[in-house]
Amino acid sequence: MTRPAARVLALLEILQAGGTHSTAELTDRLGVDERTVRRYVSHLVDLDVPVDSVRGRYGGYRLAPGYRMPPLMLTDEEALAVLLGLVAGRRAGLVTTSPVAAESAAAKLHRVLPKPLAARLKALLETVDFTAPARAVTVPETEVLLRVADAARGRSPVEIGYTDRDGVRSARVVHPYGIVAHSGRWYVTAEDSTSGEVRTFRLDRVAHVAVRDGVFEVPTGFDPAAQVLAGIARTPWRYEVSVRVRGDTEAIRSRLPQGIASLEPVGTDADWVRVRFSAERLDWVPQVLTALGAPFVVEGPEELREAVRALADRLRAAADTD
Repeated sequence: MTRPAARVLALLEILQAGGTHSTAELTDRLGVDERTVRRYVSHLVDLDVPVDSVRGRYGGYRLAPGYRMPPLMLTDEEALAVLLGLVAGRRAGLVTTSPVAAESAAAKLHRVLPKPLAARLKALLETVDFTAPARAVTVPETEVLLRVADAARGRSPVEIGYTDRDGVRSARVVHPYGIVAHSGRWYVTAEDSTSGEVRTFRLDRVAHVAVRDGVFEVPTGFDPAAQVLAGIARTPWRYEVSVRVRGDTEAIRSRLPQGIASLEPVGTDADWVRVRFSAERLDWVPQVLTALGAPFVVEGPEELREAVRALADRLRAAADTD
């Protein structure tokens, strides 16, 4: 959907809330000038949406009294796909808006669905449960995400204001190659004009985006997702973990969170694999290691050995409880 079309629909949503809305209010909420507001109103009128123009001191625009949008005509499968997409996206940390916005969108969808279908979907959402906990979400500004996406598609350089993990702020021009969602966060892989290197930037740390003149080319075969995973794996966190695990390399890799670790054979012993990764916290690592279902030896750090011993003590105590 183009941005003007999205704003026309946003105007319709505002008018459907009821009341008369001044031109000044609409320009502020839609981020456009008065002439554009009038053009959007004309678009709605062309679509047979009865928008009244109210003159006078308290004038503006409103929908004709008694007008209601017709029910949204989705099939059962289409409506289910939309609602479950909102729920699953929010739980997976992929929704780039606040939880309130996602819930509001679902509520609006419910309001315009035929009552029988809305009731059936409500029953599903009230009874469904999930085996995996909801992932915490770090939300970038919507405008930042959309502007970077536009620039990546159009191959346009952008200037960004960025705050790194140490709190240092800087302004730099980057060439955005692609956007990646990973573990509840959104990233952009981009060539950084300051260093000339391809880097990974967290979008929730980007304060502003301004498109600059020019066009760039993305290297042939470049994989943004692989770049993000490799960058995260190289990040110097508080702990450097090294564990020997007995088993097949691919089987072990498939049981680890994607992209967190590097695996390599232990010398000439084909039965053991060394797993290395960095971590800021260790509280989650013992559970991941036990979930591998294979013998393992912690090589370091010592804090991880203590955490594994503590987990073993808790499990032993639970097993001995009558």
